Amino acid sequence: MEQKRIAVLASGSGTNLQAIIDATSSGRINGRVVCVISDRRGAYALERARRSGIEAIYVKHGDGFENAVDRALESHSPDIVVLAGFMRILPGWLVSKYVMVNIHPSLLPCFGGPGFYGRRVHRAVIDSGAMFSGCTVHLVTPDVDRGPIILQKVVEVSPDDTEETLEEKIHPLEHEAIVEALASMCSMGYVIRGNRVIFRSG
Repeated sequence: MEQKRIAVLASGSGTNLQAIIDATSSGRINGRVVCVISDRRGAYALERARRSGIEAIYVKHGDGFENAVDRALESHSPDIVVLAGFMRILPGWLVSKYVMVNIHPSLLPCFGGPGFYGRRVHRAVIDSGAMFSGCTVHLVTPDVDRGPIILQKVVEVSPDDTEETLEEKIHPLEHEAIVEALASMCSMGYVIRGNRVIFRSG
């Protein structure tokens, strides 16, 4: 089976990116990362890409940002675009042009949407009294954090958890979830049933 071409958009240190790179190198994901794009020049994700021989692209945020991201993606013809800690909301026309996947640090549809990112999500979970949280990998649609769900991982929220400790619990699960989701997407077909992605072999 031909390897899938994966593009990754990241704004931060790129630990999810590293998990993807490692999984493609080991063969767990039947794909390869063809480029990494960041809106932050100093994002360590770009350095991770360079160290792995992957093209690292910085796109300055401002007028024409979305078009520049689109040009960078087009030039690499990705089968899948992964938003791995990417802190920009992309317009509907761009989202609809590619198969995009996002990793979000809560059990969607709860605690998602504009303004819910990073530790803000974990603070909201704790304040709500929820006993469980986790992470969600989903297809990206123009409706932020509302796309069909591919995979979720769950953790218990302890009474003494802080946003920092909850983040520490969930972060390693994000690595597992994005790798599992991409492994399925690169090796199996899928259909969307309701708001869930169903994989099928063959």
